[in-house]
Amino acid sequence: MQLPLFQVDAFTNHLFGGNPAAICPLEHWLPDELMQKIAMENNLSETAFFVKEGFAYHIRWFTPKVEVRLCGHATLASAHVLYNHLGFEGETIHFHSKSGHLEVSRNGKLLILDFPSDIILETILPQGLAEAIGKKPGEIWQGKSDYLLIYSEKNDILSIRPDFNKLRELPVRGIIVSAAGDEEDFVSRFFAPAVGVDEDPVTGSAHTTLIPYWAKRLKKDKMNALQWSARKGHIHCEYLGDRVLIGGACTTYLSGTINI
Repeated sequence: MQLPLFQVDAFTNHLFGGNPAAICPLEHWLPDELMQKIAMENNLSETAFFVKEGFAYHIRWFTPKVEVRLCGHATLASAHVLYNHLGFEGETIHFHSKSGHLEVSRNGKLLILDFPSDIILETILPQGLAEAIGKKPGEIWQGKSDYLLIYSEKNDILSIRPDFNKLRELPVRGIIVSAAGDEEDFVSRFFAPAVGVDEDPVTGSAHTTLIPYWAKRLKKDKMNALQWSARKGHIHCEYLGDRVLIGGACTTYLSGTINI
């Protein structure tokens, strides 16, 4: 069996930046175990699989370790593949997923994710998190899947050196750390060793949590953000209340075939 495979750098306009995702278009679903093995073999933070269903596409995302309920950069990359390699001619791509209805549209050279906003509540620091992250935050918020830790300085974010073994033991998908930016409205990093990704270069789904927080704090609905990983990713953000718009560019690195 041969399957098409694309590798796309998302949230960047140049190769070797942003967050790489593997995209595997399917005519019909493969067994879950096989999709997980493909994701493990690809060894990227996410591999996305999608199947056309009527006028929409059903999309699923796998880390090398587990299937996840939502992934932004691999959805952006999937739309890039549909627009640029598979002949999709419409303006808006509709995806069905475990997180509900998702959309991606084009705005010039940018692709825009339309995702549900996270619901976040201020909370106390869970036991063991301060020691694992290595730097006590000023604020702690909790969303559906992740903790959001707020720091006072942009340089606090860059200097964080987590203990991934300790983070891996915590019962949470991921940890977002964030602070106000200088040229950007805010900066962030994202750690998810519990699902097999120590540090994710650029995380669209984390911005469903970040955008509501910073929109209310900065009192503005349109923002620019930087995920401050080694590869760096630039994200255009807009808060719509129960939805958020997350925009970025994509670049194709690889087109090939899986032989199974």
